[in-house]
Amino acid sequence: MANDTMTMPFAETTYGVTLTPAAAAKLREILVQKGLAETHGLRVFVQGGGCGGLKYGMTFDNNPRPDDEVYEQHGLRVYVDPISLFYINGSRIDWVDTLMGGGFNIENPNATSSCGCGSSFRTARSHTGEAMPESCH
Repeated sequence: MANDTMTMPFAETTYGVTLTPAAAAKLREILVQKGLAETHGLRVFVQGGGCGGLKYGMTFDNNPRPDDEVYEQHGLRVYVDPISLFYINGSRIDWVDTLMGGGFNIENPNATSSCGCGSSFRTARSHTGEAMPESCH
């Protein structure tokens, strides 16, 4: 099991995915509303799609997989599969509440570009080592 304070030997790179206190509070609120607070954690993942080629996803899950990285943060469990971790390692998930509404914001140090939709991004290389296109469409 990984710790949310574990760091890699690279300057200012946090290993895994970090939840801000605001994101954790909002996630806890949703878990309680859905009656899942005692049984589920947050699964953070990356999948193909979106205008940038890759897009972020989050769901509640009560079944961690054997190869998942599992983090305990602010009283919540966070699950990330190894391929998704390649793309989002060091990311920070925040909850931002503005006059226009609230939403989760992901700051990803691996993204070389992101698109206006806010949930789509690109990296320099894929998890298989292939070079990715320079920018979003």
